[in-house]
Amino acid sequence: MEKEVVIIEANPNDYKDIAAIYNEYIRLGNATMDETEKAAVDIAIWVDNFNSREKLYVLKENGINIGWGIIKRYSDREGYRFTCETAVYLTMNKTGLGYGTLIKKHLINICEQLKYKHLVAKIFAENEASILYNQNLGYTIVGRQNKIGFKNERWLDIVIMQYIIE
Repeated sequence: MEKEVVIIEANPNDYKDIAAIYNEYIRLGNATMDETEKAAVDIAIWVDNFNSREKLYVLKENGINIGWGIIKRYSDREGYRFTCETAVYLTMNKTGLGYGTLIKKHLINICEQLKYKHLVAKIFAENEASILYNQNLGYTIVGRQNKIGFKNERWLDIVIMQYIIE
């Protein structure tokens, strides 16, 4: 059977799955500073607070949500209106299969349509696979914030990456 893979803008029916996927990473502790697991209502609150240029997408394989990607404002200060942050999360059993690249390329394309010029990704410094994945998509490392987060009883560094849309 051939796989049907689609990326669509998330709707309330997707929020439970988005939360479940995100909770995998909250529990794992290597990809988000969030420590409290999320429910569908939490995702709804995110989306309800979006501006018109913030988006949430789901990646579906044969109708099942296997990942999601987000475009969110970098800052509410007007001077940053052309800058956003992007992030992608896949259910753990779908990582390393090209799905992350597929949805991240989609996010980059949407960012261009939304007139963003500067995309930011913040990644745990120890998450070498995610750093390499973003580099392969054209993101470059622009800095490292040492001991910026505290999680699981230890200090964590974050690598800041950027993608410039010409």
